[in-house]
Amino acid sequence: MTTPSNLIVFQSDNHNRDLLGCYGHPIVKTPNLDRIANNGARFENAYCTSSLCCPSRASLATGMYPHQTGFWDNCLVYDGRRPSWAGRIRGQGHTAVSVGKLHFRSTDDDNGFSQELAPMHIINGVGGLIMLLRWSAEEPVQSGQWRMYSTESNVGTSDYQDYDREITRLASQWLRKEAPRLTQPWVLYVSYTSAHPPFSVPQRFWDMYPVDDMPLPVAFREGKRPEHPAYQHLRHTKGIRVLGAEDETMLKQVAAGYYGLISHLDEQIGEVMDTADTLGLMDSTRLVYTSDHGESYGNHGLFGKCQLLETAAAVPLMMCGPGIEPGTVVNQIASQVDLFPTLVEAAGAKLEAADESLPGISLWPALKGDEVERVGFGEYHASCSRTGSFFLRRGDDKLIYHVGMPRELYDLLADPHEEHDRLSDGGTPEALRVADELEAALREICDPEAVDDRARADQRVRAEEFGGNAEVAQMGALTRTPPPGAKLEMQPTG
Repeated sequence: MTTPSNLIVFQSDNHNRDLLGCYGHPIVKTPNLDRIANNGARFENAYCTSSLCCPSRASLATGMYPHQTGFWDNCLVYDGRRPSWAGRIRGQGHTAVSVGKLHFRSTDDDNGFSQELAPMHIINGVGGLIMLLRWSAEEPVQSGQWRMYSTESNVGTSDYQDYDREITRLASQWLRKEAPRLTQPWVLYVSYTSAHPPFSVPQRFWDMYPVDDMPLPVAFREGKRPEHPAYQHLRHTKGIRVLGAEDETMLKQVAAGYYGLISHLDEQIGEVMDTADTLGLMDSTRLVYTSDHGESYGNHGLFGKCQLLETAAAVPLMMCGPGIEPGTVVNQIASQVDLFPTLVEAAGAKLEAADESLPGISLWPALKGDEVERVGFGEYHASCSRTGSFFLRRGDDKLIYHVGMPRELYDLLADPHEEHDRLSDGGTPEALRVADELEAALREICDPEAVDDRARADQRVRAEEFGGNAEVAQMGALTRTPPPGAKLEMQPTG
């Protein structure tokens, strides 16, 4: 058992794991996040459970995978029915406060926190219903996000950045005014909307990343990009056109805006860290940083998330504070489901009997050098997918299994950017052997076809509650959830 301490848990949105200085990126400037890694530990192989906001956040809250919770997408979301790590900590006499984006159903639910400051949940407790139509392959084209990437990556700002600054203000205020009153270890969960698009950033961040110096994404051109039917469907549903040499300037602008937004995020986190430092809290407080999922930003001819390549499924994870040796690098595969037991233990609380069946494990042994071999697992059942997809990683081998479509297999050591699907040409006998072994391991976790059927059935029932496919299709598309107080803007489909 580790020594209890206070906890500040930082979570971002849409942060590709490669894009931090501490993970080796040569351009992106993240000095404050690098401080967490340098003063503590960096997890090299951490994954989200699903590459979309709400199912990912539900997994982090509950310590369970989407196929265990039924929180499949951004409409069927966490509603307090299952215990959360925050609830476990609160229930044992500790204070657990959230600030910012939660993306659960509603504050009216008991989400486990003692208090939710400026919370952001799904719209009206309902969300963007049009994504439910993927159950029947009738989800219409929603090109609003593609337009946001291709036309709004420039000098500017957004209400998300205004919201981020308010989150920083409230978190710092809580540390100054409320934390000193508490006698038990407390948890402050600080959750930002960045680095979610639009990638419009103030001039000072734009100037940090000259467009001409930005790298082009990997395998974005026709003939280079993956043409697996799952990605073809994703591009079609998102309205992403074929990219070529004429798009290089736009792609570099996307990178510049995205990198600038990450630096904005880093600055906000740094302000909260500086407040904690000024108050003398750092010796008694652990810091955790992670993101809900990654971001493709043009790699493989894809934008956003909604798939299980490393660009979307891999997430940063760093921790520092009491009991964590500075400069620690953990190679053990880690998952968002591991944070439930890890955070409960860190605060000095205990798991209950009902938690014994949770799939995650405490990361404290790995932080102290006792790493174990594990598989990585994630799944996706939401917008812009024809069928459910799953990944299983063992060592450097990674299988992506698509229900009713061809499998993919990657060697992450030889091919870290997943440019060469080892099964694309039918596969060598060795590749097929590895794929079969990984699929067998996947099926020990869940039955992909049965899970796909369940997700579709739940989405169909929910769509029928709102009048069925035809009615839902008329509601328009939601490109992003507005922050508290902002106007809801639905986009036409097509």
